[in-house]
Amino acid sequence: MLGKTHDNIFASAGVHPHDAKDAPEDFVDQIYDLITFDSMVAVGEMGLDYFRNISDPEIQKDVFRTQMGIAQYLKKPVIFHNRDADEDVIKILKEFPDVRGVAHCFSSNLETANAFLDLGYYISFSGNLTFKNSHLPEVAKELPLDRILVETDSPYLSPVPHRGKPNEPGRTRFVAEKLAEIHNVSLELIAEKTSTNATELFRLPNSSPEPVEG
Repeated sequence: MLGKTHDNIFASAGVHPHDAKDAPEDFVDQIYDLITFDSMVAVGEMGLDYFRNISDPEIQKDVFRTQMGIAQYLKKPVIFHNRDADEDVIKILKEFPDVRGVAHCFSSNLETANAFLDLGYYISFSGNLTFKNSHLPEVAKELPLDRILVETDSPYLSPVPHRGKPNEPGRTRFVAEKLAEIHNVSLELIAEKTSTNATELFRLPNSSPEPVEG
């Protein structure tokens, strides 16, 4: 695991909703074992995916709730996945009022985003923020910068101008550039805000964002 050998790499452990049906009987113990490493800063990716429904929705919900319970016990933030499951995700998050975290690769509407914010969660945007005809810029425009993160969801959702190609972490910049355009602020400000947000959410060592080069 890279987090064990690199001080600037952090990780999380969890069961994705697609894999919920195949979760081993001891998956809870496995998560607890992994979370003991200092580099493990969150539980997840967990959540619900009713778009593909690779795992039965009831199994997805059971595994999601179990992992939320782990996060609550360990006082760790969560990284959650939500696709076409807004109502059930919000319902389960409300069952664990002491847990905080981030809506990974957000793709829902403004109403759902505000519901997540009201529950104390952050919103993370990926490469789909840059796609032509995406509704996400209108959502992002209404959200406060102190509650937004950026990501790539590599190897998926490569941002414009690399759409259709395998994604990679370095392309986070294109998501940040789009966010700066939407909010009419500098890329430097977006880098500062999102880095601070990630540091606070995941309790990372304090560090300044890498300088933004032209």
